[in-house]
Amino acid sequence: MPVLLIVIPLAAVVVLNLPFHAVLRRAAFWFGMLTCLFQAGLVVLAPGYIRGGSLASLSNLLRFIPAVDNLTLVMLLAIAVVGFSALMVARYSIRDAERLFNFSNLAILAFAGMNGVVLADDVFSLYVFLEITAVSSFILIAFNGDRDAFEGTFKYIILSAAATAMILAAIALLFIVVGGVSFESIRASMAETGGHDHLLVAALILLTAGLFIKGGLVPFHGWLPDAYTAAPPATSVLLAGIVTKTTGIYTLIRLVTSVFAMSATVNMLLLIIGAVSIVIGALAALGQNDFKRMLAYSSISQVGYIVLGLGAGSALGVAGAIFHLFNHSVFKSLLFVNSAAVEQQSGTRNMDKLGGISDKMPVTGTTSVIAFLSTAGIPPLSGFWSKFIIIVAVWKSGHPYLAALAILASLITLAYFLSMQRRVFFGQLAQGLENLKEASPWILVTVSVLALITIGIGIFMPWIFGTFLLPVGSIL
Repeated sequence: MPVLLIVIPLAAVVVLNLPFHAVLRRAAFWFGMLTCLFQAGLVVLAPGYIRGGSLASLSNLLRFIPAVDNLTLVMLLAIAVVGFSALMVARYSIRDAERLFNFSNLAILAFAGMNGVVLADDVFSLYVFLEITAVSSFILIAFNGDRDAFEGTFKYIILSAAATAMILAAIALLFIVVGGVSFESIRASMAETGGHDHLLVAALILLTAGLFIKGGLVPFHGWLPDAYTAAPPATSVLLAGIVTKTTGIYTLIRLVTSVFAMSATVNMLLLIIGAVSIVIGALAALGQNDFKRMLAYSSISQVGYIVLGLGAGSALGVAGAIFHLFNHSVFKSLLFVNSAAVEQQSGTRNMDKLGGISDKMPVTGTTSVIAFLSTAGIPPLSGFWSKFIIIVAVWKSGHPYLAALAILASLITLAYFLSMQRRVFFGQLAQGLENLKEASPWILVTVSVLALITIGIGIFMPWIFGTFLLPVGSIL
């Protein structure tokens, strides 16, 4: 069954682009929506059906996990939720039917790539699907064709090319040492050598560095703020919400915990990279005037929490990392959807030119408060619980100073989001915005759904943790 989550979107891209099928082309947006809803419904209502194992492999080189685990289910759900949100924003912000088809077409291709990343069971398949996702993302960033979009895309392509070279070099080394690239064979080779084979260690370093770039972690984050800011609104939702989480962070978690044996050295590297990303991302966000650019730097900081939890090296830390990955996908998508609404309705992202718009856009303003409180880790919203679990895991791993640093960074997060909320939504209405109106139902439905998920996860957290997250942590 899981392989169909890749085959169906790929087949749809082929069919939708056949000549003389104008009716099908007009249906591309709705097909993308149905794909996301179908995938989310399967994960929530029939996870056992997905767990039933994959169908026959597509080829000898592309194989898929025979038994889907909870980590996979979490990612498949996140892809569906964020994909749905991005398509809703596209429908709201893209008026031209041909451009909407082009966006939907690329988004469906990205869904296939991300599903493939999540379901891949060998490093080469992983590389193939990473590139499918990356290529569609390049085009989506440059979708509007303006100078800033091309600049952001160029930076992403250059650094992504470096990441690709590192990953390919790692695959070559694994072929030399292991004789194969399946997760199982690499894991067995690591156990046999005790992690002391120099070529295996080199492959681990190359893979990790490549994934740090893909995930936009410090010091490889230079492409991320420009790409997120310059991209069209719907692309920003897709990139910030799930693309970098899937291609960089999920892949890092899967390889570090399930393939390469975690060690004190690996854990310390992850702790350092996570802590540095948390602090630099938060401090950089403080000085931004551009709404989307602030959210971009905030994403770097929040991804740092995920890596910090992974670096704790415990089942609790991994559970917290995966929980925060999902939570961040939801509340950061919510913030980027709100930024799209503000930009579309007011014509600007400059916070110095905004103010007091909550009276004109009450739903956007209210859901923005929910999202930023969750990002800052305020109870009882979802972000509080995942951050709390990560901080406890880091403290129990023997790093109380890093746990205290994570708490301090949450206060900085609260500070810059309070500043954003005051400058954009509160206070006196800015001059020239007297005729401002609330966004269309496409946006209002989206932000309402994302806000309800954020609140619901926080309220039902004990049940979610016991039935879903602790099994995720058990992958160690």
